[in-house]
Amino acid sequence: MFSPRATKIVATLGPASADPVVLERMISAGVNVVRMNFSHGSAAQHAEAAQHVRDIAARLGRDVGVLADLQGPKIRIGRFAQGRVELAAGDAFTFDVDCELGDRTRVGLDYRELVDDVAPGDVLLLDDGRITMRVERVGSRTIEATVLGGGVLSDRKGINRRGGGLSAPALTAKDVEDIRHAVAMEADFLAVSFPRNASDIYMARELMRAAGGRMLVIAKIERYEAVDRLDEILRASDGIMVARGDLAVEVGDAAVPALQKRMIRMARDLNRLTITATQMMESMISSPVPTRAEVSDVANAVLDGTDAVMLSGETAAGSYPVETVEAMARVCLEADQSQSVPMASAFQGRTFTHVDQSIAMSALFVAHHMKIKAIVALTQSGATALWMSRIDSGVPIYALTSEEGTRRRMCLYREVHPILFPYRSHEREALLLEAEQKLLEAGVVARGDLLIITIGEPIGKAGGTNTLKIVRVGEHH
Repeated sequence: MFSPRATKIVATLGPASADPVVLERMISAGVNVVRMNFSHGSAAQHAEAAQHVRDIAARLGRDVGVLADLQGPKIRIGRFAQGRVELAAGDAFTFDVDCELGDRTRVGLDYRELVDDVAPGDVLLLDDGRITMRVERVGSRTIEATVLGGGVLSDRKGINRRGGGLSAPALTAKDVEDIRHAVAMEADFLAVSFPRNASDIYMARELMRAAGGRMLVIAKIERYEAVDRLDEILRASDGIMVARGDLAVEVGDAAVPALQKRMIRMARDLNRLTITATQMMESMISSPVPTRAEVSDVANAVLDGTDAVMLSGETAAGSYPVETVEAMARVCLEADQSQSVPMASAFQGRTFTHVDQSIAMSALFVAHHMKIKAIVALTQSGATALWMSRIDSGVPIYALTSEEGTRRRMCLYREVHPILFPYRSHEREALLLEAEQKLLEAGVVARGDLLIITIGEPIGKAGGTNTLKIVRVGEHH
């Protein structure tokens, strides 16, 4: 029932994974969190899919989180009369706010403010950088450009400006509506697309709270400006997504791998979560096996310390959604187990301001230096488990909680395995025995194993972990 894999897998749902039989096989293969992409499909479809996921997870005795991913201000061109045009280097091309249906010389703009955001000499990147153009002249309602790198351009493709700087706010009217839908379907995570700064994240959180939601807020880092403001965005959010597609278009593809490492390191230092995304197993959209480069890419993200790796088109629209999840799980497991843990350095320069944080760190330190089989955190909010998961101890963390929302949110924490645990007793020794019994039943510990158990007193109160106990399974305390 419990996978020994520490790194979590996020899979995007779409036509390829809509069949409940396929969905069940994907969850069995190791999906920890499903992503609902609000750029596609209706709110009703997303709500129905989330319900399917929860029903299947309950049947399999698992917890699977739901991530609602807002569309954000995707800055797009309009439509062409023929659906697509072929452009060659040197062609003149105009973006025209008033154009209804485009042709080889011009196209409309969904994002009308683009004329205020660009100047002659700017380079525009279309369709994730596959087509490039240089701006020659800017009118009040038109942008005249020259094609630098040509190709096929089809309806509603995205536009970026090299070096960033487009002024679109992170939350559109559709996003505000979708936040309410996400709360209504009880999603566990809210991903905010194209945030520029901390206030974009605060606004999303305020709207979500006002609607009665308790989701963790994930900032997608995909704008040039967001990289410069990484610290403030991290502090405002619960985690980040390293969204390598749009990010590569704005900062240049060669800059992304080092940025990925820096972002994951910063996030862990600030006790934030990370999801690494985009093209991780892209070739598996049409192939049953990954390329060697993809295997290395996924393994490297794991070695960087990411909490989760994400599949997009591979599971939303690909031919091999189940095989892709299986391949990713295999690579993650292998990379997880190859990690060597320089524990002493992880504690250097850290100051602990909370009692529960100190207990979490003590548990890791003891687990590393004694032959501990598992760390068991009895937790209401999941905070202790989050702190423990920020440092790789190589020891699995079983988080026992009665709170369903807490269990589903912990589906994204690296090395943490949530377990449903109704607090039957409020007396500590009875509770510890019950926890031990639960782990024996789950088959994750055996008699004679050493465990570390952390618990808060008074029992059942959130945020109060203040006790650490080392127990040998089967010996009465």
